[in-house]
Amino acid sequence: MSQTEVTGQLDQTTGRLVLSNPQKYNALPQSAWLSIRPAMEKLVADGARVIIICGSDSHFCAGADISEFDTLRKNAATARVYEASNVEAFAAVRNCPVPTIAKLQGYCLGGGFGLAAACDLRVAEPNAKFAVPAAKLGLGYPVDAMADIVAAVGAQNAKRLLFTAARFSAEQMQEMGFVMDLVDAAALDDHVEALAASICQLAPLTHRATKASIGAMKSGDWEGAKLASDATFASQDYAEGRAAFREKRAAKFSGH
Repeated sequence: MSQTEVTGQLDQTTGRLVLSNPQKYNALPQSAWLSIRPAMEKLVADGARVIIICGSDSHFCAGADISEFDTLRKNAATARVYEASNVEAFAAVRNCPVPTIAKLQGYCLGGGFGLAAACDLRVAEPNAKFAVPAAKLGLGYPVDAMADIVAAVGAQNAKRLLFTAARFSAEQMQEMGFVMDLVDAAALDDHVEALAASICQLAPLTHRATKASIGAMKSGDWEGAKLASDATFASQDYAEGRAAFREKRAAKFSGH
């Protein structure tokens, strides 16, 4: 990989979005933020039923590459342009029609924390470190990203994260509800892969309908959620699921 890169990788039906800038703990420049949406969309178009978001080495993501801020985020006008790239990336993860899993190790800071908050499920190893240090830089976070953080940890914990800019352990983040599973570092890869595989074995259209329905609670898109639910009943997979139940066998879902 080049020094800074976001790549999509597909292994059968499990997709991976890999964040790579190892010299800076996978901190992402603006160009990398802009590559997240097309990479996510391509993984879905190529048949991913679940997407794991992870770092390329022993860290998840240390956030945005602050070395660009003096030029690309130096005032309100440039900050709005830069922020649009972050908002697009967060939205691509949040609105992805298939389940997303954040595999968290090392640093999960700032914009990296925002990416993890936009994921559906979050799994971490015990030594992972978490922080949202906006108050140390004197900048404000996008409203959409803040909404993801509040949804993940609640309003009071979101304020605690932002007001203190402190670092929190994986155990503390699990207590806040941000981390779903806390897994030893040596077992993290296997645990996340097994979780992804268990999702892939089930009905993809049901997963899409589930995401649409839960997402509608925030977006208000009840019609979209209804259409996604209705699509399951007209699907081949619904017929296969009923047949498998009658025949007492595991269903083989095609996503159609």
